[in-house]
Amino acid sequence: MNILAISGSASPKGSNFNFLAAIQKSFEDEYFISIYNQLSEFPLFSPDHLSKGIPTIVQEFKNEIEEADAVLISTPEYTHNIPAVLKNMIEWCTHSGEFSDKKIIPITFTPHAPRGEHAMQSLLFSLKALDAKVLTQFPIYKTDVEVKNQAIELSADVKEMLKTALELL
Repeated sequence: MNILAISGSASPKGSNFNFLAAIQKSFEDEYFISIYNQLSEFPLFSPDHLSKGIPTIVQEFKNEIEEADAVLISTPEYTHNIPAVLKNMIEWCTHSGEFSDKKIIPITFTPHAPRGEHAMQSLLFSLKALDAKVLTQFPIYKTDVEVKNQAIELSADVKEMLKTALELL
């Protein structure tokens, strides 16, 4: 199964990217997981851009979504919402339908509870507008994992939760 993992952070090599890398490593024998962390390079969406043509980086990303069997989104919470780069990506995909009926597992990866709750609500609203097929969603906190030299190691509990979620695919 081909899974596209999207880091919703404005920081390309931040903790959400490292969290997805830990998932990729933990499940490499069962799933092909590629990580996309270039949302900060997307131009700001404007309907005017659509008439001028889709920028190459955005079109390549849209192709990756279409080719994926499922999408895993990991996002932090910025000011009780999803980061602007993630919202911008969603806006680029609003009219073209890449997320329609696509299997999605959204995760908030934040420092501690209850952080992430508002971001998850916002993300779910947007995914619903895109007609995405959200299979499950959940928060994971940095207190649930171990960080060593910026690499994240998943606990047995987190691995089990992720395994159960991925089996829904």
